[in-house]
Amino acid sequence: MALSLLGCGDRSDAASVADPELTAVLARWDQDDKADLKAVVVMRDGKVVAERYFNGETDKTLHDVRSAGKSVTALLATIAVDRGLISSLADPVKTYWPQAATSAIGDVRLDDVLTMRSGLAAFDADTPSPGDEDRLDEAADPVAFTLGVPRAHTPGVHYRYNSLTAYVAGLVIEKAAGRPMSRFADETLFKPLGIDVWRWDADVAGHTKGQGNLWLTARDFATLGELVRARGVYKGHRIVSEAGVDAMLQPRLQIPPEADDPYADAYGYFWYAKTYDLGSRKVPIRFASGNGGNKIYIAPDQRLVVAITSSAYGRGYGQRRSEAILKAILEAEGL
Repeated sequence: MALSLLGCGDRSDAASVADPELTAVLARWDQDDKADLKAVVVMRDGKVVAERYFNGETDKTLHDVRSAGKSVTALLATIAVDRGLISSLADPVKTYWPQAATSAIGDVRLDDVLTMRSGLAAFDADTPSPGDEDRLDEAADPVAFTLGVPRAHTPGVHYRYNSLTAYVAGLVIEKAAGRPMSRFADETLFKPLGIDVWRWDADVAGHTKGQGNLWLTARDFATLGELVRARGVYKGHRIVSEAGVDAMLQPRLQIPPEADDPYADAYGYFWYAKTYDLGSRKVPIRFASGNGGNKIYIAPDQRLVVAITSSAYGRGYGQRRSEAILKAILEAEGL
Protein backbone atom coordinates (compact mmCIF):
# COMPACT_ATOMS: atom_id res chain seq x y z
CA MET A 1 0.00 0.00 0.00
CA ALA A 2 1.32 3.45 -0.88
CA LEU A 3 0.44 6.79 0.59
CA SER A 4 0.89 10.15 -1.11
CA LEU A 5 1.01 13.10 1.27
CA LEU A 6 2.02 16.06 -0.85
CA GLY A 7 0.91 19.24 0.83
CA CYS A 8 -0.45 17.41 3.87
CA GLY A 9 2.53 17.72 6.20
CA ASP A 10 3.56 20.38 8.66
CA ARG A 11 6.58 21.64 6.73
CA SER A 12 5.81 25.05 5.26
CA ASP A 13 8.18 24.43 2.35
CA ALA A 14 6.04 21.62 0.88
CA ALA A 15 4.79 22.53 -2.59
CA SER A 16 1.11 23.32 -2.90
CA VAL A 17 0.76 21.78 -6.35
CA ALA A 18 2.03 18.33 -7.25
CA ASP A 19 3.57 17.47 -10.58
CA PRO A 20 1.04 14.92 -11.91
CA GLU A 21 3.51 13.25 -14.24
CA LEU A 22 6.06 12.68 -11.48
CA THR A 23 3.32 11.55 -9.11
CA ALA A 24 2.31 8.94 -11.69
CA VAL A 25 5.93 7.83 -12.02
CA LEU A 26 6.22 7.19 -8.29
CA ALA A 27 2.92 5.29 -8.28
CA ARG A 28 4.52 2.63 -10.49
CA TRP A 29 6.30 1.30 -7.42
CA ASP A 30 3.01 0.63 -5.61
CA GLN A 31 3.18 -2.78 -7.24
CA ASP A 32 6.78 -3.50 -6.27
CA ASP A 33 6.97 -7.10 -5.08
CA LYS A 34 9.45 -6.24 -2.33
CA ALA A 35 7.98 -4.74 0.83
CA ASP A 36 10.99 -2.63 1.76
CA LEU A 37 10.77 0.53 -0.36
CA LYS A 38 9.78 3.24 2.12
CA ALA A 39 9.60 6.69 0.54
CA VAL A 40 10.48 8.86 -2.43
CA VAL A 41 10.54 12.66 -2.24
CA VAL A 42 11.24 14.79 -5.31
CA MET A 43 12.12 18.46 -5.03
CA ARG A 44 12.47 20.95 -7.86
CA ASP A 45 13.91 24.39 -7.09
CA GLY A 46 13.53 23.66 -3.40
CA LYS A 47 9.83 22.71 -3.54
CA VAL A 48 8.41 19.24 -3.07
CA VAL A 49 6.75 18.34 -6.39
CA ALA A 50 6.16 14.62 -5.84
CA GLU A 51 6.13 12.48 -2.74
CA ARG A 52 5.06 8.92 -2.03
CA TYR A 53 5.26 6.58 0.94
CA PHE A 54 5.23 2.80 0.89
CA ASN A 55 4.92 -0.18 3.23
CA GLY A 56 3.81 1.67 6.34
CA GLU A 57 6.16 4.66 6.10
CA THR A 58 4.75 8.17 6.54
CA ASP A 59 6.14 11.68 6.37
CA LYS A 60 6.76 11.45 10.14
CA THR A 61 8.72 8.17 10.12
CA LEU A 62 12.41 8.31 11.05
CA HIS A 63 14.46 6.05 8.81
CA ASP A 64 18.05 4.83 9.14
CA VAL A 65 19.76 6.05 5.97
CA ARG A 66 22.85 4.01 6.78
CA SER A 67 26.02 5.12 4.98
CA ALA A 68 24.33 8.15 3.43
CA GLY A 69 25.14 9.58 6.85
CA LYS A 70 28.79 9.66 5.74
CA SER A 71 27.84 12.40 3.29
CA VAL A 72 26.34 14.41 6.18
CA THR A 73 29.61 13.92 8.06
CA ALA A 74 31.35 15.50 5.04
CA LEU A 75 28.95 18.44 5.25
CA LEU A 76 29.86 18.87 8.91
CA ALA A 77 33.58 18.74 8.12
CA THR A 78 32.95 21.50 5.58
CA ILE A 79 31.10 23.58 8.17
CA ALA A 80 33.95 23.03 10.63
CA VAL A 81 36.35 24.45 8.02
CA ASP A 82 33.99 27.36 7.35
CA ARG A 83 34.03 28.22 11.07
CA GLY A 84 37.77 27.92 11.45
CA LEU A 85 37.52 24.91 13.75
CA ILE A 86 39.49 22.94 11.16
CA SER A 87 42.17 25.10 9.56
CA SER A 88 42.62 23.02 6.44
CA LEU A 89 41.67 19.61 5.10
CA ALA A 90 45.36 19.26 4.25
CA ASP A 91 46.04 18.98 7.99
CA PRO A 92 46.80 15.53 9.41
CA VAL A 93 44.38 13.79 11.76
CA LYS A 94 46.73 14.20 14.72
CA THR A 95 46.38 18.00 14.56
CA TYR A 96 42.88 17.64 15.99
CA TRP A 97 43.17 14.23 17.63
CA PRO A 98 46.57 14.17 19.38
CA GLN A 99 45.91 10.72 20.82
CA ALA A 100 46.25 9.39 17.26
CA ALA A 101 49.76 10.79 16.77
CA THR A 102 51.57 7.45 17.08
CA SER A 103 48.93 5.40 15.22
CA ALA A 104 48.67 4.57 11.53
CA ILE A 105 45.93 7.16 11.08
CA GLY A 106 47.72 10.01 12.87
CA ASP A 107 49.66 11.54 9.98
CA VAL A 108 46.97 10.93 7.34
CA ARG A 109 45.63 14.13 5.80
CA LEU A 110 41.96 14.89 6.36
CA ASP A 111 41.32 15.11 2.63
CA ASP A 112 42.62 11.56 2.29
CA VAL A 113 40.27 10.51 5.09
CA LEU A 114 37.31 12.11 3.31
CA THR A 115 38.16 10.38 0.02
CA MET A 116 38.64 6.90 1.54
CA ARG A 117 42.37 6.98 0.86
CA SER A 118 43.60 6.69 4.43
CA GLY A 119 45.84 3.72 3.66
CA LEU A 120 44.49 1.79 6.65
CA ALA A 121 44.02 -1.96 6.48
CA ALA A 122 40.28 -1.48 6.31
CA PHE A 123 38.13 -2.48 3.34
CA ASP A 124 34.48 -3.26 3.94
CA ALA A 125 34.28 -5.47 0.85
CA ASP A 126 36.97 -7.66 2.43
CA THR A 127 35.52 -9.05 5.65
CA PRO A 128 38.88 -10.40 6.97
CA SER A 129 40.49 -6.95 6.83
CA PRO A 130 41.61 -5.78 10.30
CA GLY A 131 39.50 -2.61 10.11
CA ASP A 132 36.29 -4.23 8.84
CA GLU A 133 33.12 -2.34 9.82
CA ASP A 134 31.67 -5.30 11.75
CA ARG A 135 34.78 -5.48 13.91
CA LEU A 136 34.48 -1.74 14.58
CA ASP A 137 30.83 -2.10 15.58
CA GLU A 138 31.61 -5.03 17.88
CA ALA A 139 34.62 -3.44 19.57
CA ALA A 140 34.31 -2.87 23.32
CA ASP A 141 36.52 0.21 22.91
CA PRO A 142 36.02 1.58 19.37
CA VAL A 143 38.62 4.32 19.77
CA ALA A 144 41.33 1.88 20.88
CA PHE A 145 40.28 -0.43 18.06
CA THR A 146 40.67 2.39 15.53
CA LEU A 147 44.08 3.37 16.85
CA GLY A 148 45.21 -0.24 16.55
CA VAL A 149 44.33 -0.75 12.89
CA PRO A 150 47.59 -0.99 10.91
CA ARG A 151 48.50 0.67 7.63
CA ALA A 152 48.20 -1.36 4.44
CA HIS A 153 49.05 1.27 1.81
CA THR A 154 50.64 4.69 1.50
CA PRO A 155 47.97 7.28 2.37
CA GLY A 156 46.49 9.21 -0.54
CA VAL A 157 47.01 6.48 -3.13
CA HIS A 158 44.39 3.72 -2.98
CA TYR A 159 40.61 4.13 -2.66
CA ARG A 160 39.27 1.54 -0.22
CA TYR A 161 35.69 2.07 0.90
CA ASN A 162 35.39 1.52 4.65
CA SER A 163 33.32 2.75 7.56
CA LEU A 164 36.35 3.06 9.83
CA THR A 165 37.62 6.03 7.83
CA ALA A 166 34.30 7.86 8.23
CA TYR A 167 34.32 7.06 11.95
CA VAL A 168 37.70 8.81 12.14
CA ALA A 169 36.23 11.84 10.34
CA GLY A 170 33.49 12.00 12.96
CA LEU A 171 36.01 11.85 15.80
CA VAL A 172 38.07 14.65 14.24
CA ILE A 173 34.97 16.85 13.93
CA GLU A 174 34.09 16.09 17.55
CA LYS A 175 37.58 17.04 18.73
CA ALA A 176 37.72 20.18 16.58
CA ALA A 177 34.26 21.34 17.66
CA GLY A 178 34.75 20.46 21.32
CA ARG A 179 31.40 18.68 21.54
CA PRO A 180 29.70 15.53 20.23
CA MET A 181 29.29 15.61 16.48
CA SER A 182 25.54 15.09 16.86
CA ARG A 183 25.29 18.27 18.91
CA PHE A 184 27.44 20.15 16.41
CA ALA A 185 25.15 18.86 13.64
CA ASP A 186 22.06 20.04 15.50
CA GLU A 187 23.45 23.53 16.09
CA THR A 188 25.04 24.20 12.71
CA LEU A 189 23.02 22.13 10.24
CA PHE A 190 19.78 20.58 11.43
CA LYS A 191 18.27 23.50 13.32
CA PRO A 192 19.08 26.01 10.55
CA LEU A 193 17.30 23.66 8.11
CA GLY A 194 14.27 23.25 10.37
CA ILE A 195 15.08 19.59 11.03
CA ASP A 196 13.81 19.10 14.56
CA VAL A 197 13.16 15.36 14.81
CA TRP A 198 16.11 13.11 14.05
CA ARG A 199 18.46 10.61 15.65
CA TRP A 200 22.13 9.87 15.13
CA ASP A 201 23.38 6.70 16.77
CA ALA A 202 26.52 6.74 18.90
CA ASP A 203 28.97 3.94 19.61
CA VAL A 204 29.34 2.29 23.02
CA ALA A 205 31.74 5.08 24.06
CA GLY A 206 29.23 7.81 23.19
CA HIS A 207 30.90 9.04 19.99
CA THR A 208 28.55 9.92 17.13
CA LYS A 209 28.94 7.39 14.33
CA GLY A 210 30.39 9.42 11.49
CA GLN A 211 30.06 6.32 9.33
CA GLY A 212 26.26 6.41 9.32
CA ASN A 213 23.20 5.29 11.26
CA LEU A 214 21.60 8.72 10.96
CA TRP A 215 17.79 8.60 11.22
CA LEU A 216 15.75 11.18 9.30
CA THR A 217 12.33 11.61 7.75
CA ALA A 218 12.30 11.33 3.97
CA ARG A 219 11.46 15.04 3.65
CA ASP A 220 14.36 16.06 5.85
CA PHE A 221 16.63 13.71 3.93
CA ALA A 222 15.58 15.57 0.78
CA THR A 223 16.10 18.93 2.49
CA LEU A 224 19.76 18.08 3.06
CA GLY A 225 20.01 17.36 -0.65
CA GLU A 226 18.41 20.70 -1.48
CA LEU A 227 20.98 22.49 0.68
CA VAL A 228 23.73 20.83 -1.33
CA ARG A 229 22.00 21.46 -4.67
CA ALA A 230 21.72 25.16 -3.79
CA ARG A 231 25.43 25.21 -2.91
CA GLY A 232 24.99 25.86 0.78
CA VAL A 233 21.94 28.16 0.82
CA TYR A 234 18.52 27.25 2.22
CA LYS A 235 15.55 29.64 2.11
CA GLY A 236 17.89 32.53 1.46
CA HIS A 237 20.19 31.75 4.38
CA ARG A 238 23.74 30.57 3.87
CA ILE A 239 24.49 27.54 6.03
CA VAL A 240 27.56 26.16 4.26
CA SER A 241 30.02 28.07 2.11
CA GLU A 242 29.61 27.76 -1.65
CA ALA A 243 33.30 26.98 -2.04
CA GLY A 244 33.05 24.30 0.62
CA VAL A 245 30.11 22.56 -1.07
CA ASP A 246 31.84 22.73 -4.44
CA ALA A 247 35.00 21.22 -2.95
CA MET A 248 33.00 18.48 -1.27
CA LEU A 249 31.25 17.46 -4.50
CA GLN A 250 34.26 17.77 -6.80
CA PRO A 251 35.20 14.34 -8.18
CA ARG A 252 38.65 13.64 -6.80
CA LEU A 253 39.19 10.08 -7.94
CA GLN A 254 37.71 7.61 -10.38
CA ILE A 255 36.09 4.60 -8.73
CA PRO A 256 38.57 1.79 -9.46
CA PRO A 257 37.45 -1.48 -11.10
CA GLU A 258 38.27 -3.49 -7.99
CA ALA A 259 35.64 -1.51 -6.06
CA ASP A 260 33.01 -3.24 -8.24
CA ASP A 261 30.61 -0.30 -8.04
CA PRO A 262 28.39 -0.02 -11.14
CA TYR A 263 26.46 2.90 -9.65
CA ALA A 264 29.26 5.48 -9.43
CA ASP A 265 31.97 6.88 -11.67
CA ALA A 266 33.88 9.03 -9.19
CA TYR A 267 34.17 10.08 -5.55
CA GLY A 268 34.53 13.40 -3.77
CA TYR A 269 34.43 13.99 -0.02
CA PHE A 270 32.07 11.13 0.96
CA TRP A 271 29.85 12.06 -2.05
CA TYR A 272 29.63 10.12 -5.31
CA ALA A 273 29.38 11.28 -8.92
CA LYS A 274 27.93 9.59 -11.97
CA THR A 275 27.00 10.78 -15.46
CA TYR A 276 24.02 9.10 -17.12
CA ASP A 277 23.50 8.90 -20.87
CA LEU A 278 19.79 9.56 -21.39
CA GLY A 279 18.86 9.88 -25.02
CA SER A 280 21.16 12.43 -26.59
CA ARG A 281 22.01 14.08 -23.27
CA LYS A 282 24.55 13.46 -20.58
CA VAL A 283 23.10 14.07 -17.11
CA PRO A 284 25.60 14.59 -14.25
CA ILE A 285 24.43 13.40 -10.84
CA ARG A 286 25.95 13.83 -7.39
CA PHE A 287 24.67 11.53 -4.69
CA ALA A 288 24.83 10.22 -1.14
CA SER A 289 24.42 6.47 -0.83
CA GLY A 290 23.46 4.10 1.95
CA ASN A 291 23.06 0.34 2.20
CA GLY A 292 19.73 -0.91 0.90
CA GLY A 293 19.17 1.84 -1.64
CA ASN A 294 19.01 4.89 0.59
CA LYS A 295 19.91 7.80 -1.68
CA ILE A 296 20.02 11.54 -2.08
CA TYR A 297 20.36 12.18 -5.80
CA ILE A 298 21.13 15.71 -6.97
CA ALA A 299 20.67 16.63 -10.63
CA PRO A 300 22.08 20.18 -10.76
CA ASP A 301 21.23 20.92 -14.39
CA GLN A 302 17.62 19.87 -13.84
CA ARG A 303 17.37 21.64 -10.44
CA LEU A 304 16.17 18.37 -8.94
CA VAL A 305 16.69 16.48 -5.70
CA VAL A 306 15.41 12.92 -5.32
CA ALA A 307 15.54 11.34 -1.87
CA ILE A 308 14.79 7.63 -1.49
CA THR A 309 14.52 5.65 1.73
CA SER A 310 14.59 1.87 1.66
CA SER A 311 15.07 -1.00 4.09
CA ALA A 312 16.52 -3.46 1.57
CA TYR A 313 19.63 -3.68 3.74
CA GLY A 314 22.18 -6.12 2.40
CA ARG A 315 20.14 -6.81 -0.73
CA GLY A 316 21.55 -5.74 -4.08
CA TYR A 317 18.16 -5.05 -5.60
CA GLY A 318 17.74 -2.04 -3.30
CA GLN A 319 20.46 -0.13 -5.13
CA ARG A 320 19.13 -1.22 -8.53
CA ARG A 321 15.61 -0.14 -7.62
CA SER A 322 16.71 3.31 -6.45
CA GLU A 323 18.64 3.88 -9.66
CA ALA A 324 15.59 2.77 -11.67
CA ILE A 325 13.42 5.29 -9.79
CA LEU A 326 15.92 8.06 -10.52
CA LYS A 327 16.05 7.20 -14.21
CA ALA A 328 12.25 7.11 -14.45
CA ILE A 329 12.06 10.56 -12.88
CA LEU A 330 14.69 11.96 -15.24
CA GLU A 331 12.92 10.44 -18.23
CA ALA A 332 9.64 12.03 -17.10
CA GLU A 333 11.48 15.35 -17.06
CA GLY A 334 12.04 14.90 -20.79
CA LEU A 335 15.66 13.79 -20.65
